[in-house]
Amino acid sequence: MTDEPTTALPAAPTLCAAQVYSMAALCLAVGLGIGYLMRGSQLAVIPPQSTAHAVSQTAPAVVKPAGHRPSLDEMRQMADKQAAPLLEKLKSNPNDSSLLVQVGGIYHTTHQFKEASEYYSRALDSDPKNVAVRTKLASSLYRNGDIDGAIAQLNKALTYDPKDANVLFDMGMIRLQGKGDPKGALAAWQHLLKTNPQLSPDRKATVLKLMADVMTMMGDQHGIEGARNSDGH
Repeated sequence: MTDEPTTALPAAPTLCAAQVYSMAALCLAVGLGIGYLMRGSQLAVIPPQSTAHAVSQTAPAVVKPAGHRPSLDEMRQMADKQAAPLLEKLKSNPNDSSLLVQVGGIYHTTHQFKEASEYYSRALDSDPKNVAVRTKLASSLYRNGDIDGAIAQLNKALTYDPKDANVLFDMGMIRLQGKGDPKGALAAWQHLLKTNPQLSPDRKATVLKLMADVMTMMGDQHGIEGARNSDGH
């Protein structure tokens, strides 16, 4: 790792909701998901559940007519069925973090984010320094609409591993989409690139492309504001 200073970030005011969702669409078009850099992800790049509902592409398959999307109730039934054997095992070993994480994953994938958060939290009770599980908890909290809670979990994860690529990537995504804070997102991604020189060239390029697109949008906003000021508005 080098100690070269990062590029200074341009100042930018808080973005309006329309601009935040434009950036969310941009992120999705790039093909990114939270947790993309180092391991599989459970969190798709879309607004949290409190502002939008979407059916996960990773949800368990069901036999339905063409074009049918399972409802949240149907997905809950699938989750309960899949989790049943694991929950049975937990009765004899309620603090088994591995089982708790598996159950949390089932409920997250089927959009039962509140339940997923509860199981991830229980897993962390016995393994609080597990950065990967804490990142999953942040994912579920975010998707359940608890943006501040998600950021708090990521900040906690960074106290255990300040260089974790997934945590930093997720922090940028949540600050961008959940807080409308492109400056904070860029800061997280700059730190990610500086502290993770081992990133593969394609993934590094993806992060750089995302950063460039966000900075372009920030520049466009400055241009709009400059035009308004020149008109005396």
